[in-house]
Amino acid sequence: MDRNRLVEQLKAIADSRNAIAETIDVAELWDVLAPEADWIDLPTMTGLCFPHATDDDHESAVIRAMFQSRHHFRFKPDRFRPHTQAEMDAIIAQEQEAAKQQRLIEAGAAWIQSVRSGTKVDRPAEHQVIVDILKSYFLFDKESPHCESAREIIKQAGLNTSEEIFNHLVAVGEWCTDENVDLLRYRIPVFFSPETQKRADTAAAKPTDGAWHDGRTDLTHLSTLTIDGQSTLDFDDALSIEIRDDHFLVGIHISDVAQLIRKDDLLDQEARSRGSSIYMPDNRISMAPPVLAENRLSLKKDHVRPTISTMVKVKRNGDIISYDIFPSLIRVDHQLSYFEANMSTEAGNAITLLHDIATRFREKRMSQGAIQIILPEINVWIDENGAPVINRVNRESPGRMLIAEMMILSNWLSARFLAENKIPAIFRSQPKPKSRILKNGSGTLFQNWMQRKLLNRFVLRPTPEHHCGLGLDAYVTASSPIRKYFDLVTQRQLRAALGLEQPYTHKEIETIIEQLARPMADVGRIQFRRNRYWLLKHLEGRIGEKEEAIVLQKRRNAYAILLKAYMIECNLPQSTGINLKPEDLVQVTIQHVNARNNILSVFLG
Repeated sequence: MDRNRLVEQLKAIADSRNAIAETIDVAELWDVLAPEADWIDLPTMTGLCFPHATDDDHESAVIRAMFQSRHHFRFKPDRFRPHTQAEMDAIIAQEQEAAKQQRLIEAGAAWIQSVRSGTKVDRPAEHQVIVDILKSYFLFDKESPHCESAREIIKQAGLNTSEEIFNHLVAVGEWCTDENVDLLRYRIPVFFSPETQKRADTAAAKPTDGAWHDGRTDLTHLSTLTIDGQSTLDFDDALSIEIRDDHFLVGIHISDVAQLIRKDDLLDQEARSRGSSIYMPDNRISMAPPVLAENRLSLKKDHVRPTISTMVKVKRNGDIISYDIFPSLIRVDHQLSYFEANMSTEAGNAITLLHDIATRFREKRMSQGAIQIILPEINVWIDENGAPVINRVNRESPGRMLIAEMMILSNWLSARFLAENKIPAIFRSQPKPKSRILKNGSGTLFQNWMQRKLLNRFVLRPTPEHHCGLGLDAYVTASSPIRKYFDLVTQRQLRAALGLEQPYTHKEIETIIEQLARPMADVGRIQFRRNRYWLLKHLEGRIGEKEEAIVLQKRRNAYAILLKAYMIECNLPQSTGINLKPEDLVQVTIQHVNARNNILSVFLG
């Protein structure tokens, strides 16, 4: 036969066999054969379907009928086995789910296309499901349980980048332009559960007299002050100073958070899961409910508060004579911002004396090998119009410097106290740096920046070891128990040494360190990324402007540089004929910035 006649004949045969297949009632056949549940060969099955005459056309018809209706029989080319009822139900459910998924994909793709084109259409019935799929894929990519469905939706919709997914979610009002996706990506709870909030309200409503004060030393006669940032709401440390005959008595008073947040209760479990308060330019997420963190536990002016006080006898020359740690009551008299502390006249004498003691304590640490890295801090906050405002903060101003050193002093003495009492705690140590650039606490901006890169990571363990960076033989952090769970744990160990509760064991401290490693790393990443996001958001409005930068090092095809005004690193492409070296000052022009995608491009200006 020629090709055309052959094709016509094959089509006729296929049509004939399909027509025969349509006469086979597969469901009825399954009813008869299901009780046996055995494999049946093709000739036998054909004989059952066509008892009077069978040939190749009938066998082909049986195969076609089984292939078109796969619910009832499992088949191979030459044999068949009836599915059990459970198997058949599972197959039908799977097909229905696949059909549902396909409808979902088509509806999602059509919806995205309509939004992009500006066409007004009703949201699909599966709107929230589609949104959840897109959110999950944007946040977790291949780790998303909806990865395959999301990829099909965006493929059919013609999306090419994750940024387009983000833009769609903004366009339909699910996210805002400046959505903090890291909070979602790391599953950070922004609010507290009703149960936790109720427990916090109950704790905050407890009376503040009677048994609450038993056994505490009343220090409410002391003139105490707090110095914090202007927007601070949770005050967990206060200072006092008294002039004695031949020495000063310096008081460092830390809010006794463990008095209300008891070990292993609901509030403690919540604080432990969070690990730390999170501070960002556009949001503050507290470790404890605000009714406690910003009110009952906060050392607010004119309110009597329970504290753990460290009273330090200091000679006129700054040498420490002795110290004592005990539970106390204080009442804050002066609540100052750093700016107010630098300008204060009312508390000026106390601040001057504290600053002098802080300076001498720092000098002692430096003589013991401490590495004092001095870098400006870039403070970012959001104004009433939602725009980022940049403020360069001098961390060596009198107020900031004295607070930093007083907290280091308090933490060091707490570490010594715990070590002397052989109580395990979350001791913080640090090995020597990979290399030392700074000498005697001085250095250029470049040297300070590079020295920070050469520091080794701190180590947490239940027993004390030397902290090279601070120049101290032992160190804990116990001065921010409202904001950091590690500090709350250490405060409980101090309370245990004072007979106020039972201490954690060595093993329990190890477990806490291990459990909080991931949450604390997440908190650090979130704060860093959010601060950088808003810095880049600010720079998006400065395209084409020139900035001074320091060359840090040469890379393969670029130089790493530091924009001095923003203390932010980026790459500078190498230019032909220009050879730069570390610490060179250059002028660059901002070329392209995309905060959402963490892009900052500059060229030599």
